[in-house]
Amino acid sequence: MTLPFDVSQTHGILRRPEHRIDRASDRLGWRSLYVSRQWEQPYEDAFAAVDDHLIILHLDGPVEVERQLGRAKMKRRIAPGGQFILPGKTDFWVRLCRPLTSVHLYIRDEMVREVAAEIFAGDPDHAEILPGLGELDPVIEDLARAANHAMAGEDASSALMADFLARALAARLLTRSGVAAQTAAAPRLSAAQMDRVKSYIRAHLAHPIGLADLAAIAGTTQTAFARGFKRAAGTSPYRFLMQERIAQASRLLTGTTMPIAEIALACGFSHQEHLTRLFHRETGATPAAFRRRAS
Repeated sequence: MTLPFDVSQTHGILRRPEHRIDRASDRLGWRSLYVSRQWEQPYEDAFAAVDDHLIILHLDGPVEVERQLGRAKMKRRIAPGGQFILPGKTDFWVRLCRPLTSVHLYIRDEMVREVAAEIFAGDPDHAEILPGLGELDPVIEDLARAANHAMAGEDASSALMADFLARALAARLLTRSGVAAQTAAAPRLSAAQMDRVKSYIRAHLAHPIGLADLAAIAGTTQTAFARGFKRAAGTSPYRFLMQERIAQASRLLTGTTMPIAEIALACGFSHQEHLTRLFHRETGATPAAFRRRAS
């Protein structure tokens, strides 16, 4: 997953001229997940398959949707929170009968196959994602809303969060058919692996860091890395990264006279307000108050 995921790699629904995009993840450089929130107008069209897997979360409604896969046509009245699920490599036709506010999520097939290998004891070809129309899956809904929130926040750590959400969505898509999981416990990362990962994080705090980057440093798959890191560190890679950024900001606040806005960028936050919000959540003080108390 080396190339950023952008709208050009989706089916084309989002590029229809009648739809109005509110926000999208193109500019964030995410590689495992693509997310877009938009206002859709009624339309009908046929779309050629793409490799990756699509979830559409309906934010309002109810609205009628017709879909055809092969010769099978289905029509559903989808309530708010309902989902349209389309496996990758599937041609389809769709008709949206009324205006809709929606979130579209595309999960890389590479990520799905990696998660499938973990779930199905090393045999990703055993995995199957079933199409869905109008389902109300609260797990998928919560993950989709979290992805929408991560995209909107322009968080410098959003690439890592997107990888986690893509992995969680992949796991849910693969297991919602009721197939029993066969996941073996992931071994914890070794001390040498942890040292390499921590050194990389501390040296790149000002830059976006994704799960794929950290897994490559450790020499594991992303799924094995996330589990192995948590077993070794007692916290997730995302949480560890945020703690390191807050710790570095604390050192710069007390040990330098750098403006707070520059400290925010140097520690990987998107802007000063973003640093202030997370710093206060972690320490109970704003950066300015923290600096005053230390002087």
